[in-house]
Amino acid sequence: MAARSRIVAVCGASQAREIDLSAATAVGHLLADRGFTIVCGGGQGVATAVADAAHASGGMCVGLLPGEDGADAPAGVTVPIATGMGHLRNTLIVRSSDAIIAIGGGYGTLSEIAFGLVLGKPIVALNSWSVTRPGEPQSDPAVHRALSPEEAVDWVERKLV
Repeated sequence: MAARSRIVAVCGASQAREIDLSAATAVGHLLADRGFTIVCGGGQGVATAVADAAHASGGMCVGLLPGEDGADAPAGVTVPIATGMGHLRNTLIVRSSDAIIAIGGGYGTLSEIAFGLVLGKPIVALNSWSVTRPGEPQSDPAVHRALSPEEAVDWVERKLV
């Protein structure tokens, strides 16, 4: 029986900055090249960039779409799942993953980071949110800050050994 593939959620904004799209592309290639399965929100921006890169590298990307039509998924999404749940699907993205890479992002990305913290998932932030608990002087150390796509993927890979 083959071992289950490790699943990494890649989260980020649909209206992403160019720096975040570039990072998501690099992360998609790196994860696919190392045999990870990617799960994302299946929409535009970071999700499209990571899915297209994974597909180009021969990897698998599951897209948990907000709407009710799997045909809305970007071409790089290997397995589109139309949830019809809007932002509520963020919990499914996090729950189904072994680790999370947050790239840039808006409040949806922040919610995925928060769900990941609640569930104790390894989380790495690349150009993304820092989370500070009330009364604490520094960002939560449970969210690792990465300076490059390579550092983010290396960190996740070490956490999932």
